[in-house]
Amino acid sequence: MRHLLGRRILFFGGKGGVGKTTCSSAFALAASRSGRRVLLVSTDPAHSTSDIFERPFGPEEQPILPGLWGLEVDEEAEARRYLSQAKERIARVFSPAVVREAARQIELAASMPGVTDVALFERMSDIMLSRGGAYDLVVFDTAPTGHALRLLRMPELMEAWVGALTARRREAAAAAATGEAGAGPGTTDPILQSLEARAGRLQRVRAALQQREGVAFVLVIVPERLPIEESARATHMLEDAGIPLGGVVVNRVLPAAATGEFFESRKAQERVYLDEIEDRFSSAPRVRVPQLPRDVHGVESLERISEYLLGT
Repeated sequence: MRHLLGRRILFFGGKGGVGKTTCSSAFALAASRSGRRVLLVSTDPAHSTSDIFERPFGPEEQPILPGLWGLEVDEEAEARRYLSQAKERIARVFSPAVVREAARQIELAASMPGVTDVALFERMSDIMLSRGGAYDLVVFDTAPTGHALRLLRMPELMEAWVGALTARRREAAAAAATGEAGAGPGTTDPILQSLEARAGRLQRVRAALQQREGVAFVLVIVPERLPIEESARATHMLEDAGIPLGGVVVNRVLPAAATGEFFESRKAQERVYLDEIEDRFSSAPRVRVPQLPRDVHGVESLERISEYLLGT
């Protein structure tokens, strides 16, 4: 995985429980030790980065080790902030009566599915566009595969939605310009301005995600049936989204020294899956990380994982 040290943005993803946090943290640590300024961002609701580094991460970036900063995104807090900002934007444009009704609708929407996804996407976008320049590398420890890929497809989906709203608003503004609403041709439409700004931001995020030389997604799997199938589907979704697959980490491979009837049986099954991984993910760089005798937590154990990831 040494070739990924030159990227600007990396996403580590995979099925729940395969070791995404371990691998993303170990890679971020290795990158910082190589002299790069690195920001490690956890978007997984489980948030294990604090546990693995044995020190608290907060919702804002903070120094963890020399060259390494970290933060954990709280999706519920981000949803509250997102809705609060929506109310403020509405209050600047509409009359008090409209604002009151809009606020009521926003409160109802707060409990609807998808709000936290949008809020989380907004936070990720802000990190990529506004804070990415402060670091050489931003590493995202993502939620399980399906959720992570849904977020990465969001710019494309939201662009279509915002584009439709913009077209309708332009039609309304053109009608108003004829004098139907007392507006003149030079009248500034704050709603149209907001939609156009939104569209521009989505285009910048999408362009940032599709910079093939600067962005990559790393899949973390274990040699078992379900993680392999889920990861294979993820590769097609990444291709559709225009996001390059930077590598595959095969985690928790049984060490050769493990002996006994039970381990021999497990290793025989594992060899079948390892061969399948080599075949199905042959187009991507692959690295194997062995099952360690103890849980991974603390800098020393992360350094061991780093050695496997970078081949040192």
